[in-house]
Amino acid sequence: MKISELFSVAGYGVIVTGGASGLGLGYAEALAENGARVTILDVDGARVDAETKRLQAQGLALRGEVVDVRDHAAIERAFDAAVAAHGRLDVVFANAGIDSGPGFVGSWAGAQRPRNPEGALERYTDERWNRVIDINLNGIFATLRAGARLMRPQRSGRMIVTTSVAAYQCEPAIGAAYMSAKAGAAHLMRQVAHELAAYQITVNAIAPGFFATNIGGGHAKQPAVQEAMSKAIPMHRVGFADDIKGLALFLASPASAYVTGQQISIDGGWTLGVAD
Repeated sequence: MKISELFSVAGYGVIVTGGASGLGLGYAEALAENGARVTILDVDGARVDAETKRLQAQGLALRGEVVDVRDHAAIERAFDAAVAAHGRLDVVFANAGIDSGPGFVGSWAGAQRPRNPEGALERYTDERWNRVIDINLNGIFATLRAGARLMRPQRSGRMIVTTSVAAYQCEPAIGAAYMSAKAGAAHLMRQVAHELAAYQITVNAIAPGFFATNIGGGHAKQPAVQEAMSKAIPMHRVGFADDIKGLALFLASPASAYVTGQQISIDGGWTLGVAD
């Protein structure tokens, strides 16, 4: 077998939650462009419709459905519908997530990072905390559970969780709920990987650093923010969705058949520390 064949996902049935924008859309494009049949699930109906039409117009096998990952019954129904449409389920990207508002210091864009009262622990409301945990952690749980239900009987599959470098490194500009949910999702991934390994189902995580996506209201797309962050990243640039496609394809393909329970950082060296 040629090494290139190990990366083939042609004909695979794939589901991506939070797949209508950002990294989720990058995952969907990477798999669909390489012959997979992809279903994107997202709460934003307008984006689901627009991206589904755009990618279908390119001749890609892609369908979309509006699903809120807080509705666990809806996730189960969407998974069944995807299998009915594509005939199989090989890969699940548990990706849907939101930010949790400001942390206890100010924005990355400023030269100074003073304390931010809005991000202080005592200002956290139950509503703010619970919403982030419900989407970023409970939504991951429900997605992995739906995938396991379908993959365990066939004794094969790939599940990939989007965590963050925030799962293991403190960042005071990010809200505590986000940090906690991502750390929880990382450990959940390891536990599920341990359980499902005997069924030849791999479960891994992609831990992005600073990427220019729509999360946080598009804050990361602002030139001033990107310029400031680029100074702190050893590669001197922020990440974009295209940067993550290769890793997504690797973890979804036979090339990663003996890799499970791993969280792989993709951050341009951010977690190494400032170099210059």
